[in-house]
Amino acid sequence: MKNIVTQEWLESHLSRSELVICDCRYSLSDPGVGRKQYDSGHIPGSIYVDLEKDLSRSVTEHGGRHPLPSKKEMSQVFGRLGIDEKKTVIAYDDQGGSYAARLWWMLKLLGSEKVFVLQEGFSAWERKGYPVTSENTVLQPTVFTPQESKWRTVSMEEVRLASLKDGKEAIVVDSRDPERYKGKHEPIDKKAGHIPGAVNIPWLKNVSEGSKWLDSSELKSVHKDLKEKPEVIVYCGSGVTACANILGMDEAGIENVRLYPGSWSDWISYPENKIEKQ
Repeated sequence: MKNIVTQEWLESHLSRSELVICDCRYSLSDPGVGRKQYDSGHIPGSIYVDLEKDLSRSVTEHGGRHPLPSKKEMSQVFGRLGIDEKKTVIAYDDQGGSYAARLWWMLKLLGSEKVFVLQEGFSAWERKGYPVTSENTVLQPTVFTPQESKWRTVSMEEVRLASLKDGKEAIVVDSRDPERYKGKHEPIDKKAGHIPGAVNIPWLKNVSEGSKWLDSSELKSVHKDLKEKPEVIVYCGSGVTACANILGMDEAGIENVRLYPGSWSDWISYPENKIEKQ
């Protein structure tokens, strides 16, 4: 797989100087728990990367719950973390890769080629008896220079336009679980439902029950209905788990995939935007 590395590979390459390992563990219900978990034990040499402090900018009226930083802001953050465009970056979490995929996608947006998500996660690493440490890694700041990239975002206005065209030019994909998509259950955002015309492909379809990423042939089956679409726009609640869906689509060979960064939490911040339930 081109975006996933195995735990065996990482364990055998821990000493590589050009490698940066990023611990992205996080919990929406307890934003500070990821850092506490890192302090208690992490993969040797890894640095902690916080979803809200490092991979999001400040929340405003629009932009969603985890607004995407500008490319300049991203470059500054990654440079501070010791990541430049030449480094090999491995991201992991304990949530099926959903938060690690946000970092993966952001680096892809900046043109990084050697960025991967660790298969399974920290708990699996620990179960296998691989080394764990509570010693903090000293950051070595550097300069991150963005490169040309095929990865793109779309604005709310572009999503609104796509939603009016019945999937003829672009298909909009909702990455949340079916109950949230249907508007039957909304535990996080102020309004329930989905963007009109969006189809539902939950991001969890990309991983097995054991939080292991499906192989490329299985992912092609998951995303087979997207293969011939000229453009695929992906969203979730706040632009995080959508990145995991995009990773799965990339493994499946789906081209022209775009992220709606603000996602549902941005969409509903505009009172005039319509909502569908089913």
